[in-house]
Order: sequence, then structure tokens, then C-alpha cells
Amino acid sequence: MKKKLQIFKKKSVSYPLILIGLILLVVISNLYLQWCQNELSTDLMLKFAFSWHTEKFILGCLVLLVFLLFLISLAGSFLLGSVLYAITIAILGFADYQKMFYRTEPIYPDDLKMITEFGLLREMIGTVPFIVIVLIAAIALVFFCRAIYKSRLLSKKMQIVRVTGLIVTIGLLVYISDFNNPNNLLRKQYDKTALWIPYSQKMNYYNTGFMGGFLFNLKVEAMDEPDNYSKKTIAEITEKYNKQVTAMKDAEEEQPNIIFVMSESFSDPQHLAGVTANKNPLKDYYEVADKTYSGKMLSQNYGGGTANIEFEALTSFSMELFNPQMTTPYTMLVPKMDEIPSVVSLLKNQDYRATAIHPYNTSMYKRKDVYNVLGFDQFISEDTMKYKEKLQNNPYISDQSAYKEVLDLLKDDQQPQFVHLVTMQTHMPYSDKYTNIEYSSQGQGNKTAIDSYMQDIAYSSAALKEFTEELKNVKRRTLVVFWGDHLPSIYSDEIKEMNDEVMMHQTEFLMYDTQGSLSKQKTHDAITSPFYFAPTLFDQSDLQMTGFYQLLSQLEEQVPAFEKSFYYTNDKWNKTLKLTQSQEELYEDYRMIQYDIVSGEQYSLKNDFFD
Repeated sequence: MKKKLQIFKKKSVSYPLILIGLILLVVISNLYLQWCQNELSTDLMLKFAFSWHTEKFILGCLVLLVFLLFLISLAGSFLLGSVLYAITIAILGFADYQKMFYRTEPIYPDDLKMITEFGLLREMIGTVPFIVIVLIAAIALVFFCRAIYKSRLLSKKMQIVRVTGLIVTIGLLVYISDFNNPNNLLRKQYDKTALWIPYSQKMNYYNTGFMGGFLFNLKVEAMDEPDNYSKKTIAEITEKYNKQVTAMKDAEEEQPNIIFVMSESFSDPQHLAGVTANKNPLKDYYEVADKTYSGKMLSQNYGGGTANIEFEALTSFSMELFNPQMTTPYTMLVPKMDEIPSVVSLLKNQDYRATAIHPYNTSMYKRKDVYNVLGFDQFISEDTMKYKEKLQNNPYISDQSAYKEVLDLLKDDQQPQFVHLVTMQTHMPYSDKYTNIEYSSQGQGNKTAIDSYMQDIAYSSAALKEFTEELKNVKRRTLVVFWGDHLPSIYSDEIKEMNDEVMMHQTEFLMYDTQGSLSKQKTHDAITSPFYFAPTLFDQSDLQMTGFYQLLSQLEEQVPAFEKSFYYTNDKWNKTLKLTQSQEELYEDYRMIQYDIVSGEQYSLKNDFFD
């Protein structure tokens, strides 16, 4: 005798058939996620699921089944719960494919917080696909909410089944979310066959499956506790470097303005093998850079990761030292902290007025919350800017307008200013922005996008040169750190193959002094990482160093640049960190201090190490 489950008034389906349908839906959805992760390779998808990593594929299916049953229990309907599940998985897979295509890295759980950034998402994936996705999601949500409302009419017996299902699935999802707990049973099952590759999330997802990689990047401590971490150890480290700090030559000298400019996707395309052009789009940039301290900066990411580079530049803490699951400190770490030392807090203690400017909205990467924690006095966004001019069809506020905003702030010469500008003009997409393009690239790949990008950075380059000229009219000495956050994701696989990975992670940077007094002014081929910017600027400008900056300054001499999988030591690049004993001591001191601040007891804050 078959039991029947009433879903609609006029239809009934047997339990075995429902179970088979749910299992098929979960298996197909997991295959789809793996297909998207493997860049639409059906062969790799099938081999992963049924040949190479069957155990991990089954574990992923079990997690998806729990999620599916949660939605069904919530809706009180097998049909509508399954439909919403299918739409959710379809969008997630599409997003993963898009991110892999543009940035060669997978979707992380924390990326889901970007779902409300409708304007940016529309610009990234195109208006038509965006509208289609939004409409489908909206219609599904309407029916889903309607199902939840109508579920109150279910029989008492079905309500008990539904509530029990909700409680059980919610409990399981909470337990699954604790995946990185070493005692988690699901994690232990994965560990039997999984080879985790934390230094490369792309390979991590490939080797453990989309679901394995996604689970691996759920909540985790920012850093693991180093050996010998204690109040005494921190005291010894802070005392050592505080003793090495010398007083300023002239304590009465007027404090300079300090400007940080993180330029969206600013880089030299002709630095890459396989890319040439009819003329140099960075001509104006090099006219400035070749007269001051400049060179290449190592970016953590290709095609994205803006907030992480910004985090490093402002805090002088390195992403390389974090656990690999700490993918975006701006959203995962900083908003949860009451205080984090940075160049902002340092200058605020020296009576600077600190302003952040971003010609876009305030919600991106939780910047509004992050800037509050860092201690900025004000945050000027696209809504509050005075200058909002755009170039031709470019949807973003121009760099020239952003620089005018900075210059307006510098008119107040009663107080030294720290201004942190994050530009948007050169953000993707790179087509249909300009009616007349003066640059023509030669080489393999996306010529239309590369040509448009060259025009974009040419305008940006000209705006920077004009800005430095205008700064000469500012009474107070002004120091500028300018850098590109990452390369744009416009280069073909052929071009990527012609260049090693380091080349795809290097952007331009310069430091500029209106008085021309930087100590290494004539060095134009420096290699650095963004967490060195503040200590390097202070050192070269004869500003008062801190114990923390003294530590970083010494570390930079030994290890000029590093990110996960990219380490520059002894004038060469390595994929692993190879250090001498003296280099190891500096690196470990730095790691201990960073742990103390982001995951420890913040003992170093009480030792005047950052002031």
C-alpha cells in the first residue's frame, strides 16, 4: 500500500517518486556547479563526479540535499521549494563561471554579500542578462512567499512534518557552516580524500569540487595562533623596534598633506608580452613617474580584489599572512572590530583630518562601516561629491572630477589633510565608453576591449599628470602615493600563456613629493607590495616612523614584495617562501604582530607600537 502526500488539492505523488526526483535534482545541480567551475568542460565535470573524486561529489550532494529540504520545508511545497532551489543554484553557477572567466578565481561565500550591488552587477554581466536574472528571481520569490503564506492552511499533521523538517535542516545547516572546525564530522569525511590547496583557491575548488571549495571558505579565524604568542612575546617585539625609531630632525616642521590614490585597474598593457600599441597610453603617467620614486606593485589578484589591496595599503597588514578562507577582510573582519591600527589612525593622532573619497556608492565592500572603524572623519561618495563629470559614455565619474574633489579639500590649509581616493573611471566594462579611440593594439586577444582600456588609462594618466601640476599650487607640502589595484580582466588565454603569473599581477605605482625631496627619488624600477606603502613613504619623506613601520621597513629591505604564491627575495621570484635566518626573524615578528591585532589580544596597541 503506497502512502500518498498531498501537494496540491487535485494531485498526489508517491514518496518513492518524490525521493527519486529530489536526488536527481541534487545530482544534476551539483554536476552543473562543477561544470561552471570547470569553465563549461563536460569532460572534466564527469571525470570529477564519477571517476576522480566521487566521494567528494557525493558529500557535496548531501549538503545540497539539506539545503533543498530546508527550502521545501520553508515553503511547505515540494514544487516551489524545488523551483527556488533550482533558480538559486543556476544563478550561483552562472556567477561562478563569470568570476572564473573575468578573475580566474571562484565564488566565495562572502561574495554573496554583493548580491544587493545591482548597479555594479548590471555593468559587469550586461543589462539584458541582468534583467532576465532579476525577473526570474523576483517571480520565483513572489511564488515562494505566496507558498509560505498559504502553508498555514496545511493540515495539522503536515504542519508538524514541515516544522520538524525546518528545525532539522536549520540545525544541519548551522552544523555544516562550522565546516572549518577540526571536529566537524563533514570536514573529517572530506579530509579522508581531499587534498586542500589553500595557497590557490582555484586549484582548491578544482581538487575538492565546487561544494568542497565553497565549504572550505566558510567562516574561519583570520589567522592561526603562532607558536609562543603571549603578552611577553609581543612586548619583546615592540620594544625591539621601538628602540630603533629615531626622532624627527625638526619637530617644528609643518606636517605635509598625504594623498593615497588607488586607481582602478591602472596598469601598463605594453608591459605584457604579446601586447603592443600604436602609441603609449601611459605617456603622461611616465612623465611623472620617471622623475620620482616608482616601479611595480605586486597585486594579490588578477582582474579584481580591489578591497584587499586597499586593506593592505591602509593597514600595512598582508593578505598573505591570513588563513586562505579570509578572502575579503573588508566584509569578513574589519566591521566586527572596534579598532584596527592604520595610517588613518596614525595620522589622526597627529591632528590630521582624514577623508575617504570613492566616486561610487557607499555600500561596496561595506566601505562605510570599514571607514568608520579605521577612523576617517568623512566619506565622500558619488552622492555627496561636488564634481560628477563623466567622460563621453563612461558610466563612472571621471578621475579628473575626483582629483578636483581632492584639491577642494586641500584649500583648507589650517590643518594637514590625509585623503584616500579610490577611483572608478577605469572600471570594467571596457566597451562603448568612448566614441573616438586613439589607441590601436596589436596582438592576440580581445582587441576591442584592450583598445578601449588603453583610451581609458590614457585619460586617467593625463588626469594624474594634471593633478600633480595643480598640487604645486598648494601651500603645504603634499605627498602622493599612486597605484593601480590590479590588471583588468581583458586579456586572452594566449596572452596569459605568454606571460608568467607574476606579470599578470604587477601594476604601476609611484610616490610624489611637491618639494621633490624623496630619498629614493631617482629609483624607477622598484618592486613592492601595497602593505609597504605607508612605511616607505614615511621613511623616504623623513616623517616620524613608528615601531611598526620600522619593522616593515626592515622587512621590505629583505623581502621587497610577497603575496600567496608570489615571493620576491634576493632579486628573484619564487612560488614558495624561502628565507634566511635573519629574514625569517623579521617575517615572524611581522606575523606575530598581525596576529595580535586581527585575532589576538591586541597587546601591541598598548605598547605605543603604532603611534
